[in-house]
Amino acid sequence: MKTIKTLFICILFAVSIQSFAQVTEKNYKIYSVKDGKEVTLTQIAEDMKDYDVLFYGEEHNDSVTHYLENKMLEELYYKYNSSVTLSMEMFERDVQTVMNEYLKDFVREKNFKKDARVWGNYKDYRPMVEFAKTSNLDVVCANAPGRYTSLASRKGQSALMQLSDDAKKFFAPLPYDTATGKYYEKLMSTMHDTSSVLDTSKTKMPPMPPGYSFIMGQSLWDATMAYSISEYLKKNPGQKIYQVNGRFHSDEKFAIVEQLKKYSPDAKVLVISSGEDASFPKIDWEKFKHLGDYIIITDPKVPKSYKD
Repeated sequence: MKTIKTLFICILFAVSIQSFAQVTEKNYKIYSVKDGKEVTLTQIAEDMKDYDVLFYGEEHNDSVTHYLENKMLEELYYKYNSSVTLSMEMFERDVQTVMNEYLKDFVREKNFKKDARVWGNYKDYRPMVEFAKTSNLDVVCANAPGRYTSLASRKGQSALMQLSDDAKKFFAPLPYDTATGKYYEKLMSTMHDTSSVLDTSKTKMPPMPPGYSFIMGQSLWDATMAYSISEYLKKNPGQKIYQVNGRFHSDEKFAIVEQLKKYSPDAKVLVISSGEDASFPKIDWEKFKHLGDYIIITDPKVPKSYKD
């Protein structure tokens, strides 16, 4: 029976990644900072035996990265089975019930997609959700609802404090830490407009309305995702969390990683930073070593999954 189930999961996974069929091993390179050499996803999975959380920092429109995220989940599952939990920036905490209902096959996918407010490029993340569903893995809806990050940016933490206790369940406990030091400087130098995700930003942020603080909203994202991971770990000791998020939220072990130290100081983490670079395939790894424990550089010639 176990063999049949494993075979079924393999078939499902193969079908679910058909949209990534153009991606091959020639379209990416993976580098271990610790070992100082190129490695495989299997080696990253093996390394996770001594760690609690694996952050996969992505560029949201990178087709190669989406392919690799799914392969990474597959590798983790076949090494650690039900001890793996998927955690995602792409879902907000107030849709956790909907996610759980979908994973248990209580609701249809069309209802799930509507009620879970899936991203416009959900096709890129669907294979991971479907793999988790078929493999009976939990999926943590880790992010703060956008209405609250917007409120934090516009009116600060004092406005969040005026919300009901029910509302406060959907974001990190107040007061939460805000970006400081090098992460603050990085945010200020790379942010662009407030209606889009920062991770792939390459332009300057336009003038904001008086009193607007993007730092406050961004920090609520980071703190809430860290809090979601921490709460899950406390309730499920021994689980290995695979957290998928925009690279800006975990590169250089800033943001979520820093916030996680507050909520779960003993949690051991690994960080993957993944993105394209024009130098591919002749990569100077020294330029990227500061970004994480593992660096994945993808082929910029592969068509994007969507236009940002």
